[in-house]
Amino acid sequence: MNRPLHTIADWRRAYDEGAEPLPLYGALLARLSAQDPAWITRASCAVIEAQLAALPPRSAALPLWGVPFAVKDNIDVAGLPTTAACPAFAHEPAASATCVQRLQQAGAVCIGKTNLDQFATGLVGTRSPYGAVPNSFDPAFVSGGSSSGSASVVARGLVPFALGTDTAGSGRVPAGFNHLVGLKPSPGRVPMAGVLPACRTLDVVSVFALTVADAAEVMAWIEGADDEPRFAWPALQPPWLGGARPALRLGVPDRPGCDSALGWDRAFDDALARARSLGAETVPLDFGPLFEVAELLYDGPWVAERHSVVADLMARQPEALDPTVAAVIGAATRYSADDAFLGRYRLEELRARLAPLWQQVDALLVPTAPTCPTLAAVAAEPVRRNSELGRYTNFVNLLGWSALALPAVLPEDGGLPFGVTLIGPGGADAALVDWGLRWEAAGPAPLGARLRPARAEDRAPGRRPQAAPTLALAVVGAHLQGLPLHGQLVERGARLLARTTTAARYRLHALPGSTPPKPGLARVAEEQPGHAIALEVYELPQAALGSFLALIPPPLGLGNVELADGRWVKGFICEGAALQGAPDISAFGGWRAYLAQGR
Repeated sequence: MNRPLHTIADWRRAYDEGAEPLPLYGALLARLSAQDPAWITRASCAVIEAQLAALPPRSAALPLWGVPFAVKDNIDVAGLPTTAACPAFAHEPAASATCVQRLQQAGAVCIGKTNLDQFATGLVGTRSPYGAVPNSFDPAFVSGGSSSGSASVVARGLVPFALGTDTAGSGRVPAGFNHLVGLKPSPGRVPMAGVLPACRTLDVVSVFALTVADAAEVMAWIEGADDEPRFAWPALQPPWLGGARPALRLGVPDRPGCDSALGWDRAFDDALARARSLGAETVPLDFGPLFEVAELLYDGPWVAERHSVVADLMARQPEALDPTVAAVIGAATRYSADDAFLGRYRLEELRARLAPLWQQVDALLVPTAPTCPTLAAVAAEPVRRNSELGRYTNFVNLLGWSALALPAVLPEDGGLPFGVTLIGPGGADAALVDWGLRWEAAGPAPLGARLRPARAEDRAPGRRPQAAPTLALAVVGAHLQGLPLHGQLVERGARLLARTTTAARYRLHALPGSTPPKPGLARVAEEQPGHAIALEVYELPQAALGSFLALIPPPLGLGNVELADGRWVKGFICEGAALQGAPDISAFGGWRAYLAQGR
């Protein structure tokens, strides 16, 4: 078939129409150039054929069946060398990384290992003996790093998705520079076995894709920490951002500092306008405390983690390292064990200072990077230009947070794409995806490096990252929106699902002496006349149910309530004894209507 295959949906459709893997892969391999600096190792025909031969028959249980992907070359793939962009470090792994194994078990086929800033140290994509990876829109500019090759091969449509890693922004900056989605999970969410560490306590495996739906599906397959040491334990958040409030609150930098020469100051303004058009409220914030956290990553003892990975090689063969990488990692020798503990203490002080942030806003919306330098500028000032790119990325993993880089503005008259990143608390990965899908649906920009316009099927959500379990809760009285106890739902991150009524099998009573005033809802017997009572249905995290239940005074409690459409949900009910002598207000149709009459 001649139609280009760019997304997971494209590959599925090709197979649905009768295409066979071998011819498709033959055409794909013919497109891969031996001179392309995005690749370090391309899988041979024999390696690819072996993976295809191992596939079971295609079925719905293997949604990635026959779909190609690429892997950053600090992640092990059996049958291919791992180099970390350092030939002297190259070795043949005995097994694939757990994340790669899980993708292959879902039917995906690895076609090669991609270039990176050596030992994942850099945000520019130029610190590699295998060559600098150019920006996929303008080769005079950097691609972003360290996951440069993974971003490049996705942006140019060679594979639908690729794995990268992210310690300081390596899964986000290249996404922003190449008009991609970069899904960076909460630290601890994805197994790291078989991944060469940069900073072992901070590293994550990230996903590059052309669409949020594809990134989410891949993350859903690789998530779930394995039996291995973990340094972060993110509690799952509800599958949405915000709650019972009427608008999502997005914290934005009060001084973004975007490059006006690239037009990115205007691009960020456009992105904020787009967020507001989707119903969000933008809240300007002082990012000073976050920048203080960011400074700890390279100007603090965490650089010693990088040194621990390559210390033997640096002592034995220092010339094997890129000079800039060697200088960055070599700075670790000036830190002591005391410094390491003092750095951790400082991080915890800043974490406590930042804890109230998530009561002020639901998420942060930031420029993925404030500028994009040319290759020449990086060559002239490698450390300074690199440092500029981590302004909005370096603090995220230190704080254990989640992030999703999104394409935002693509100039029609050429120029570089501008991206934004949503940042949420740890465990909010599914919530970021939920809002990212809305963001994506509002922007008809072309995929990747202007591959083609997006289609509805590209954006159809399949599997998503796991979220905290929830339940539907019906409220009929003082917890309704705008009434005195509604804040108890807001504090617990509840989300309004619907305003509806009960089935016509209930009666509502005004409970005398209750403060604030409350009604009591009771189901009537089959032979008795009933009413449909107005209510609001909220989605409440199950983890918050216990604390919510503890606030409910007698004679009220939680039980089962039948809705007008026949569904049963948890909701407020009242002890029968308390209704004796309580005025029957069912004829008003609900508590709000009763209050409106001045009762």
